[in-house]
Amino acid sequence: MQIETTGILINMRPFSERDVVAHIFTKDNGVLVGMFRGGAVAKKNRPLVGQMGNVSWNARLDSQLGVFHFESEKNLSAPLLLNPDSLKCMNAAFALIYSLIPEREPNETLYNETIKLLQDLSVSKEPYDAYLNWETSLLKDLGYALDLSKCSGCGKQENLCYLSPKTGRAVCSECGAPYIDKLYRLPLSLNITKRFVSSICDIQGTDMPNVRKIF
Repeated sequence: MQIETTGILINMRPFSERDVVAHIFTKDNGVLVGMFRGGAVAKKNRPLVGQMGNVSWNARLDSQLGVFHFESEKNLSAPLLLNPDSLKCMNAAFALIYSLIPEREPNETLYNETIKLLQDLSVSKEPYDAYLNWETSLLKDLGYALDLSKCSGCGKQENLCYLSPKTGRAVCSECGAPYIDKLYRLPLSLNITKRFVSSICDIQGTDMPNVRKIF
């Protein structure tokens, strides 16, 4: 079996002294898992997390751990190396994709949002704002779309002060008054989205990545 597409290298771990197992988030086939033979010792064309390029995945059977052939076109992480905050955001995004997105489930929207995030992180003076937008897209993709347009109780569009942790919908000051201790206070922040992400991790039976816990 062979798959050919484009993707971003989001994770690598040692498999042997010479080889590594990698996760590549692809445009057409979601997250692919495979091996880079000699990837741990390569001196030329060594695979690096953050590279984007053409991907070929090959295996005799669909259920086997395939082998990657990867032609990097651009290292999207290179512009972020001098900005620790941007690098944290990239690593958090990759870790969440690795932890929460099922293998081989096509997800072109999130793929495009991830490309946009990396581009924004390379030029933005507020990397955490760019990351917040991306994480909001991730929540939507996982079935937790946040609706901040109107109050879930009365439909008003003014005085939206709270967010319901159960529904992900905004609540105005009047409707939220009796439940202040149970609601999240707006504006939307990374602390709020982290709580939703934590709930998803619990549901899926996985731990929140440490790289996301630090901010």
